[in-house]
Amino acid sequence: MTNIPIVADSIRSIIYFVAAAKAGSFTTAADELGISKSALGKSIAKLELHLSTKLFHRTTRKLSLTTEGEAYLASCESALTILETAELSLKNKQQRPSGNVRIDVPSAFGRQVVMPLLLKMAAQYPELKLTITFNDKLIDPLDSGFDLAFRFGALKDSGDLIAKQLNEQRLILCASPDYLAQYGLPVSLEELNAHRCVMAWRGGRPLPWLVKSDSGDDVYCHATPHHQISDGDAMVDACVAGAGIIQFPESLLRPFIVAGELVPILPALTPSLTGLNLIWPSNRHLMPGVRFIIDEFVRISAEGKFA
Repeated sequence: MTNIPIVADSIRSIIYFVAAAKAGSFTTAADELGISKSALGKSIAKLELHLSTKLFHRTTRKLSLTTEGEAYLASCESALTILETAELSLKNKQQRPSGNVRIDVPSAFGRQVVMPLLLKMAAQYPELKLTITFNDKLIDPLDSGFDLAFRFGALKDSGDLIAKQLNEQRLILCASPDYLAQYGLPVSLEELNAHRCVMAWRGGRPLPWLVKSDSGDDVYCHATPHHQISDGDAMVDACVAGAGIIQFPESLLRPFIVAGELVPILPALTPSLTGLNLIWPSNRHLMPGVRFIIDEFVRISAEGKFA
């Protein structure tokens, strides 16, 4: 119990620090907080002493953050947002999804499959706000810039991430009718390697395809790329335009296949099903909005709506 006054004092100092940083002035921040400029200055000086770090550059005319102060401000604002959301949840005794949820999704699958579902969820709860980023990079466990992320395939073991497999997806090879009319239909892995392959470009190199070998094992196919594209949507667009052959989850390509814009090829090379995973940082308390989205996607997945 002896630590409680210290913790409370630290939180007060952090609130004063954030107010001063946003206002760019001790005088303005003190007025907004309803305290004296002297009390504000003493609190921040005590915080700097506690951190052994200078947070502000001070002159008679200007107040600005140091590099350390800018980094500390970002962390403080995030922490205060979490505390505010938790307090509101407890005070109101309500678990309605609310607040901002940061979600990272693969480009093409995210836009065409995940995004419409997320917008329906947000429409159901107006207090729920979404920050959605689109990229196909591997998840970095040290990256705290997301609350939830969708990723395909096996994940590296990490104590920093929690993964929930939603379902399994079938990876298929596709080409457009125009491409097949011009270049012909490959009937083997060897012939596939000689075709115009549109490969994903990640981390400075093309990503291989996963295919079924003659022995029945899943193997990586390092086809020679004709085009290398870093965005999933652009890869699909290129394939529809007749630029070459791609490999994507069937659930993503199904609308194009139904519309006759793409044709599945080489079904014998289709590998074993690959997992679609929902991932979140293990060190973060799940707020109602995050928990709601997880539960909804688990429910939707169980109903087979985006398999």
